[in-house]
Formats: sequence, structure tokens, C-alpha cells
Amino acid sequence: MDGTALNGVSVLVAGAGLAGLAAAYDLVAMGAGVTVVDVRDRVGGRVWTIHDGFAEGQHAEAGGDMIDEEQVQIRELAQQVGLKLTRILRGGFGYVRPDPSGHPRILPRSSVRGWDRLAEELKPLTTPYVLAEQRWDSPITANMARRSVAAWLDQIKADAELRATATGMRGFFLADPDELSLIALVDQFSSIDAPAIGTMYRIEGGNERLATALAARLGDRLHLNTDVVALSHRGRTVRVSVKNARALSQITCDYAILAMPATLLRRMPITPALPAQQHDAIVRLKYGRATRTLLQFSRRFWRAPSRPRAFGSPLPFGAVWDANEEQRGRGGILSLLAGGGASDATQAIVAKHGARGLTESLDWLGSRNAELTTSRQIVWEQDPYARGGYAYFDPAFDPALRAWLARPFGRLFFAGEHTSIKWQGYMNGAVESGRRAAAEVAAVHALP
Repeated sequence: MDGTALNGVSVLVAGAGLAGLAAAYDLVAMGAGVTVVDVRDRVGGRVWTIHDGFAEGQHAEAGGDMIDEEQVQIRELAQQVGLKLTRILRGGFGYVRPDPSGHPRILPRSSVRGWDRLAEELKPLTTPYVLAEQRWDSPITANMARRSVAAWLDQIKADAELRATATGMRGFFLADPDELSLIALVDQFSSIDAPAIGTMYRIEGGNERLATALAARLGDRLHLNTDVVALSHRGRTVRVSVKNARALSQITCDYAILAMPATLLRRMPITPALPAQQHDAIVRLKYGRATRTLLQFSRRFWRAPSRPRAFGSPLPFGAVWDANEEQRGRGGILSLLAGGGASDATQAIVAKHGARGLTESLDWLGSRNAELTTSRQIVWEQDPYARGGYAYFDPAFDPALRAWLARPFGRLFFAGEHTSIKWQGYMNGAVESGRRAAAEVAAVHALP
């Protein structure tokens, strides 16, 4: 990376999540004068490792959790700042669903054929989608995108097993089958053999360490508790109005990278206005409901020979997995991620019965054999600076608009997991998008 490519160039980065911090990291390396602002009082955004309150010095992820083997950008960046990754969930994911009497049961691996069946049923759609090179501006994509997954299940007269499998994927997409565009499912099954497979990692000591390591390199270039309230760009100048406490001030710079969720970006006045297509893409993009519950128990009852330590399900608690298998201690933490309607259901259970209501719903895993010692619940749709877990595409979203989410406009550039094509919704998508935006700044600046 050319350490002088952006000498004398000033860039404001709005957002100190992984996207904004990765962009700033590369910009500094290219010699730019960088200012990073974030409305929160911490860095990381939706990457948040919780340490407080757990016994034995343990911790767990409230947001972004797993890093896949194929997610090169985040792994390389972690290595560059001296962090280590530790392997997790070696047994992969199992699946839990109600038996005929309604009680949750772990399905034997030999009988878990839901993913294969779903892939087979989707073949009449994935085949033409692959022929269209998975382009979202294709009429093939547009035709699929208008339908919901629920409508497609009705069309093929799906049985209960197939519907349960599709419902279970709300823990992945953070949307129920009636909310999710069919193209999202088609795209997923056109890219890999099945969801949630492969070797997975966490950053040793917590994923938030990546954000704090990047932030440490910024020093006084980073300003927290600072909200971007308006932005204007004319000629070669970008003016950004920010508010810190009750004080308003203006930052003038050469370029700006907007690395914040679309839920915040669409509320920001920008002059001159974004192109109509870009505005529509940002306004129409949905963010999934997501409730993360962290339950610490006196012992790790879920561990058993040949049994996975992670499970998907169509049940109200959502997906559940070992949140800290790489940490020492007799006790352990389970992580529950309830997406879409399960987010509502999980909150209802806790409101009525407390965290022990969720503990009782894990009886199939052996929860009665341990004491619940600590619980934390994070409802991302109630977070004022996220307003959801991560982006998803509903049937009302025009797929031809997707490219506009990441398209530069003048001296404005855009980053965030929602702008990623391959890794949308992942931490890797955030990192990749930030580094892409920084490279775009350098490319535009180099133009005659």
C-alpha cells in the first residue's frame, strides 16, 4: 500500500464500527489525514464483546460472533494488528425441532436432510440465477425477488419439514419466510452447499479486540459521542456538521466515508441530495429483528461426546450455541440468537418468565443439570444506533438497486456490511467494505 498516495488529503469517516475503522486503518497507511466520528461511547458498533457480570472472567459476543475460514479480509486484518484467532464449533451445527408432541428434540445427523431438501427444491431457481451470473440487475433476479419465501413454499406445496427448515433460517437472515425475499434464499444456496458450514473462529479475547486495536492506532483522530447531523458537498469540499453533547461544529474535508447502518444514513440530510436510485436503496433496505441472549451456567451441560455445540431451530429461542468454549472455567455461556419473529417470541418469554423461562426451553439440551448464574439480553432492533441486527432484502426491495448501496457519489463513499455483496451481514463484509471504500478514495484522488 502506497504510504504517500493520500498525503495532504483529509478524509472524514462517519462510523467507528469495523467498516469505518478498517477504512481509517488503510487511509492512515496511505498518508491521509483522517478524522473518525461515532455517535456511540464505544467503538465496534454491532461488534460488542460483553465482559461485565460474567463469573470466572468469562465473556461472550453480543453481536458479530463467528468468523468463517473463507472470510479472508477480517482474518488478515486481525493478523496485521497482532491478534490471534481460535477455532470454535468443531462439531458444526446440529438441528432441533419439535417432535409430534411438540417437545424439542435433537435430530440425529443421519436424519438432518432439511438443507439438502431445500437445496433440491430450489434448483429450478438457482440454475437460471447462476446462468445470470448472480447479477441483481437481471430480469431473472427481479422475477424471483418479488416473491417471499413463504409464497414460494405455498407454491411448491411444501410439507411441514421443509417449512420448519425455512423458518429455522430466520436465525441466519433475521427475517421470517413471509418477510424475506426469495432471491435472498436463492442467492445463499447458489453460493455454498449449505448455510453455516466450514471451519469457524473467534478472535482470542473477544471480537471487540479487533475494533479496539484499530481504534488505538487512531489516537486523537477518533471522536466518540459525536453525531453527524448533516453533510454537504460541493466542488472539492465536503462539510460535515457534527454534534458533541450540545455543541455543534463543522468539519471540512476533501472526502467522506459514510460507514454507518442505512437506518441512520437515511435520516441524515445530505446536500445536494443523493441520486434517486441511491436514496431509494438506502430508504427501502430492511434490518432484521435480532435478540441475543447470553446465559451463563454453573457447568457446561451441553457438552457431550459426538454431539454438536451449536443448533439451528424454528423454535422461539432461535439458534443456540456454545458462546465461549475456548475459555477456561467450570462454568460456561450459551448464546441464543432469535431472529425475525423469534426475536419477538424470546422477548415475550423473558418478559413473562424471566431468563429462567429461556432456561426451561433448553431442557432438551440438559439445562436442568446446572444453575443459571448470569444472563444478559441485547435487543438490536431497540438499539437507537443500529435499529436492527443487520440488513436483509424483502420482496419490496428492487434488486437492481442493490449496487447503489455501495456506489460513490462525488466525494462521498459508502461502507458497512449492507454494502457488501458476498459477505452482507457478516463482520467480514464490514471489514471488506471499509477497505474497499478507502481504496476508492485513493483511486478517485488519483484521477486527473
